[in-house]
Amino acid sequence: MFGLSDLIALVISAFIILPVVVFIREAGYLIVSALLGAKNPRLTIGSGPRVFKIGMFDVRKYYHLYSWFAYDDLKRQSKFAYIMLYAGPILANVIVAFVVNALVANGVLDQYETFWNRFVFYGFYFVLFDAVPMKTANGMPNNGMIIYEMLRYGKRTDFNDEPFLPSTTEVEEQYEEEMEKVEEMKENQKDIIEDDEDYSAEQQEKERREKEDIEESKERQKEELEKAKKLTIKQRHEPKGQRPE
Repeated sequence: MFGLSDLIALVISAFIILPVVVFIREAGYLIVSALLGAKNPRLTIGSGPRVFKIGMFDVRKYYHLYSWFAYDDLKRQSKFAYIMLYAGPILANVIVAFVVNALVANGVLDQYETFWNRFVFYGFYFVLFDAVPMKTANGMPNNGMIIYEMLRYGKRTDFNDEPFLPSTTEVEEQYEEEMEKVEEMKENQKDIIEDDEDYSAEQQEKERREKEDIEESKERQKEELEKAKKLTIKQRHEPKGQRPE
């Protein structure tokens, strides 16, 4: 039965282990690209508006599983460089998973053994779907397919016209455009709110004036009724011959 302990394990896996494993995977790109002399490399962590950017690290507001690596070009253009770039994420997760597993097996990490076993599991999970050649859900090749095609044919897969890894410059331009759209939407919403507030203020003023007119009309009617009532009483007390015809 799915209990509280399973729920806690799920939360830990979803919000701690998986994001860390994804970060290690993308860091594999970063390390290999540095060795290959990548131009303008960048590791983006999270999504949404930028919180800060330090060197090649770009941290966004909403952090979960969404992390990716980008670069503009490689100084060393070769078949080997291309294969190593896409092998980087696989090697990073394999090395970390094997090291952690060895530490668990030798009792070094036995205090939190369950946590580290899950960490090793997800590490090899990503290695499996990265290393086995296949197409992803959007029709693009995974890293294993790209490496296989390079080893067999010496070129990229022919059904992948766009770069598998995005250009850092293009990513930055796209981010700036998205942020401009967000700011524009905020300004439009602000204008709408201000217009609504102005309309509301005018409406309230109009209602206040109408209410004052109604109150003044009631007061006048009340005064006229009082005058008519006094006149009636006065006429009743006057002698009949003195009453005005």
